[in-house]
Amino acid sequence: MSLFATIRRTLPVAALAATFALTPLASAQDSTPAAEGVAPTPYEAPADIADLEGTIAADGSSTVGPFTQAAAENFNGIAPNVDIAVNVSGTGGGFEAFCAGETDLQNASRPMAEDEAAICAENGVEWYEFEVAYDGITVVVPESNTFLTCLTTESLASIWMGDITNYNEIDPSYPDLAIELFGPGEDSGTYDFFNEEILGEDEAGETIAPAADYEPSEDDNTLVEGVSGTEGGLGHFGFTYYEENQDRLNVVSLSTDGTTDNCVEPTLETISSTEYAPLSRPLYIYASAASLAENTALQEFLRYAIADADAIADSLGAVNAPGEALVTSQEKLEGAIDGSAEPDSAAA
Repeated sequence: MSLFATIRRTLPVAALAATFALTPLASAQDSTPAAEGVAPTPYEAPADIADLEGTIAADGSSTVGPFTQAAAENFNGIAPNVDIAVNVSGTGGGFEAFCAGETDLQNASRPMAEDEAAICAENGVEWYEFEVAYDGITVVVPESNTFLTCLTTESLASIWMGDITNYNEIDPSYPDLAIELFGPGEDSGTYDFFNEEILGEDEAGETIAPAADYEPSEDDNTLVEGVSGTEGGLGHFGFTYYEENQDRLNVVSLSTDGTTDNCVEPTLETISSTEYAPLSRPLYIYASAASLAENTALQEFLRYAIADADAIADSLGAVNAPGEALVTSQEKLEGAIDGSAEPDSAAA
């Protein structure tokens, strides 16, 4: 999943297939829900699915983008006449387009903010929110850095506020090496979530922004290159991007108790259980209520994507959402399609 920043809204999935070297994916005809516990109902394609036509425009998060891209390529295997275009402009940038009525789907690594919901309301854009997977914002250093294996959340905050600028300020046994930071840009949902959870709020109740100098990008692949290619590099992004680049990066575990005695490493298990705190988070796809009411291709695509969410996440090295969440998303989708479920925007 390289160079997601090169995706353009006008390119259909068929054209994108040549751009990405994706992990082999589960077939849209062979949903594989969890064997135990609550699981979504497997997708059953209509008999005439191959004749289905339509267009779908998606935008938003670079963390959720690979999920939607993989789902789109799978779905095109049984519905080749549906053009699904996936753009990545960050969660915030995607919400701008979504609330302007320019897209059908919005990939988001955080919930819609109040000001974004207000813009949607002003523009008459109603929406539904669907939880599809989980993620853990992962703190990383280059492969050459073998000494920093754990950080307290307090130290992590001090680094991003510019109070700690050298590794030997974290621990005198660490080398005298300046910390060079790489992180998501302001349009990224990862930027918002990290700041809320690690930096907190000021006295006015506003989320604190990083005070340290750093190299920002909405493209997680750019952040991977920056951290891995910088001796003193340190950064954070979605777990999948770390998984794909373990040969160039080392992960930094986190501790929330002020010591490094109880460090938790992000893994599929610790993220899913939210033991990896406080940086485990749900991932969402938002759908325009108007598009869902009118676009049969969109209805079928979301039916597939939610039903097969676990298989799609597994194929990408991402984290499965709880079965209960996927069942809720399925039930909400069917209610949205038949008109019995009120849009989530009504309660926003």
